Amino acid sequence: MKSNKSIILCAAVFLTTGLNVLGQTPARSVDSYLSTAKAAAGTQWAGTFARLCIPPPPAPARSGAGPAAAAPPGGRAAPARDTWYAEPMKVADNLYFLGTKGYTSWAIVGSEGIILIEAIFDYAVKDEVIDGMKKLGLDPNKIKYVVLSHAHGDHDGGAKYLQDTIKGVRLVYGLEDWELVEQQGANRQGGQPKHDMVGDDGMVITVGDASVKVLTMPGHTAGTLSYLFEVRDNGKPMRIAYVGGTAIPFDGTGEYYNRYIASSRKVAKAAAAYGATALLSNHTEFDNAYFKAHVAAARKGGEANPFDLGATGVANYFKVVEDCATAARIRATGK
Repeated sequence: MKSNKSIILCAAVFLTTGLNVLGQTPARSVDSYLSTAKAAAGTQWAGTFARLCIPPPPAPARSGAGPAAAAPPGGRAAPARDTWYAEPMKVADNLYFLGTKGYTSWAIVGSEGIILIEAIFDYAVKDEVIDGMKKLGLDPNKIKYVVLSHAHGDHDGGAKYLQDTIKGVRLVYGLEDWELVEQQGANRQGGQPKHDMVGDDGMVITVGDASVKVLTMPGHTAGTLSYLFEVRDNGKPMRIAYVGGTAIPFDGTGEYYNRYIASSRKVAKAAAAYGATALLSNHTEFDNAYFKAHVAAARKGGEANPFDLGATGVANYFKVVEDCATAARIRATGK
């Protein structure tokens, strides 16, 4: 006669193998996805985990002190400079950090010009991009392309300024985000840039020996763009995946989350095939770029680049994103 312990073990094996034979697996819980996301995040992607996996507390109710002050036409008022200004920094042989403390912009220097990724806030673009490049010995007039991940003012508020300031510069948005720019009209933050290039999936933008490959990544916005590009670091190639939109709502539809997850998987696959060993985003909270840029700029010759995390480090970022988004979908829709 079998012992109770043997009977329990056999029943557990039967349930597990039976479900597998039938092509079914037990549904994973929210906590299960949070646990695998937390493990993948480690210390490198802790900010991404916090933003995507942990819903924010409800906004406090306003007191009876009266209505909030209205923002000026064209967007928000500029905060005090010392709260956002960051010095420009060289982080690789031909890659330069031109962002604020919280929002990033990058210059990739090629033999026939410069590609700028992001135009940050309208109030910061002159100080950080134009003046920052001059501090680093770069000529802003050599910017040939400004590629914009999406049409939110923290990343494209300076687009019109750059278009008006740099002769012949080309602006690149995803198709749906060009439509968003036009819907917002002249009162959008930083003003309305003139319609220019559409970033199509697989497009390659080149300035001599430097180039950026465009990947459409609908999710954060319908026209979000991400990028793959190679820079040189201590004379050696370093391949980078740049994610153009990371944040998600916590009250979205199943369709929204499924599209977001599918886009993330697509870019993860492309990054792996490309051999990306570094990952950038456009918020310091996601990739620690502001802090890593300081470390990279202060290196002595031959020291490793803090952005270079290896293929596994890049894959872990996408694991965090997918599992957090899946947990958010289950919370919002029940499945």
